[in-house]
Amino acid sequence: MIDRAALLPEIDAAARRAGDAILAIYRTDFGVVRKADESPVTQADLDAERIILDVLRRITPDIPAVAEEEVSAGRVPEVGDCFWLVDPLDGTREFLSRNGEFTVNIALIEDRRPILGVVHAPDRGLTFTGLVSGHATRQEGSKPAERITVRKPPEAGVTVVASRRHGSIEEHEDFLRGRKVAGRIACGSSLKFCVVASGEADVYPRFGPTMEWDTAAGHAVLAAAGGCITTTDGKEFLYRKPGFANPDFIAWGGLR
Repeated sequence: MIDRAALLPEIDAAARRAGDAILAIYRTDFGVVRKADESPVTQADLDAERIILDVLRRITPDIPAVAEEEVSAGRVPEVGDCFWLVDPLDGTREFLSRNGEFTVNIALIEDRRPILGVVHAPDRGLTFTGLVSGHATRQEGSKPAERITVRKPPEAGVTVVASRRHGSIEEHEDFLRGRKVAGRIACGSSLKFCVVASGEADVYPRFGPTMEWDTAAGHAVLAAAGGCITTTDGKEFLYRKPGFANPDFIAWGGLR
């Protein structure tokens, strides 16, 4: 049986090491290439993924890892009930625009659900962890990690998180119709899940394509903080889907 609590510090450290490698390139005049789907990739994506996969192969050699750049290169492992999902640099477009809203995402999936996750935002010095059988934390720099939980929506209305670059405005507004909205936050990468998990916002509706490695780590943090993700028709949001592609979803804090 996997000791999830013992794994978490190792995954936290791996995400931070990958973040350091990303920042080393972020501070240079780096180049960009386009993948087959026209999405951008940099050396930072590749270096970070190599660091993470090396750690996962060492500490959990029997658990397969599905990683974004490996999948793009056609290297897709067979997975069963337990596997890793890795996005070495979530928010590559945020990386390219140099706004700091990019993250390293690592999550462990068991029985189609995320049970452990780390989201590390290296340029912001922020790290979020989630252990679904335990709790979620937020750590800024070298300060002590603080436990985070979702909040009960205030009477003034909900705060809604939106993707900075993706999604349908019309579907977003349709979802909000009839709800009392007090504020909106736009940000990139899986930080959107963490904003809800830490009680800074109440809901994040996502209408538009995502992949499982985009969501799994943030999902774990949110679930550990007391929130959840559902499909738009209210069903449980599960992993190990065909092609690892996600449907539209709603990330809920205490609102649901």
